[in-house]
Amino acid sequence: MALVKLAFDEDLCLVTLDNPPVNVLSLQMARDLRAALSDIAARTDVSAVIVTGAGSKAFVAGGDIREFPEFIANGTAKQAALEFDEVLQRLHQLPLPTIAAIGGHALGGGCELALACDFRIAEMQVRLGFPEITLGVLPGAGGTQRLPRLIGVARAKRMILSGQPVSAAEALQIGLVDEVVGQGEAIPAAKRFADLFRGKSRIALRLAKRAVDEGLEHTLAEGLALEAERFGEAFTSEDALEGVTAFMEKRAAQFRHR
Repeated sequence: MALVKLAFDEDLCLVTLDNPPVNVLSLQMARDLRAALSDIAARTDVSAVIVTGAGSKAFVAGGDIREFPEFIANGTAKQAALEFDEVLQRLHQLPLPTIAAIGGHALGGGCELALACDFRIAEMQVRLGFPEITLGVLPGAGGTQRLPRLIGVARAKRMILSGQPVSAAEALQIGLVDEVVGQGEAIPAAKRFADLFRGKSRIALRLAKRAVDEGLEHTLAEGLALEAERFGEAFTSEDALEGVTAFMEKRAAQFRHR
């Protein structure tokens, strides 16, 4: 049985992580997620992706600790980390907006998975954090790299080195999540959030997201040069012509995503 399920509602894709009882991020779930992301990336009719966990207990409660003894016995922890990294990087690099709808606790690998999304919406009762240090290990799927880039080095070190989770309210305060909603409201709120992107040119969405992500890995001068490249690419699309023409004619643009 696949541990990752896809559902499509017009141009919106819902990705559900379903590994009862608490959706642990096992190697098999990572492989199922890789396959699902490949399916999404191959489509041309999706404007936004929502990632969520099945049930109300956990978004993803963390890595599958039952796999850890094998990592120790066989010395395969590094290889496993690289496999998790590759999958979450695929999520990060999807060429369209991604939103984590966090309706249960997001711990360890679950928090790392949420960090790989562009945006995070959490329900008020959830907690987010990195408890790996209490097991004598550390986050191995991007947590030590994505978290400080998002909330700053000192706050990230406090979360990772203490192993103490934060509440949804504190996560909002420090910039770890973008919105906090009531219990049971994460998916509806994520769908409303996705409306910000629906109806936009998917070509422009892809190029704009790429420009931001590429620029963060370079100096400002290099980032500006990359931005100019993406700007030029956008102006070769039919959507650019339609958008400019619609503006001049004072009507809503009808993008054809090409």
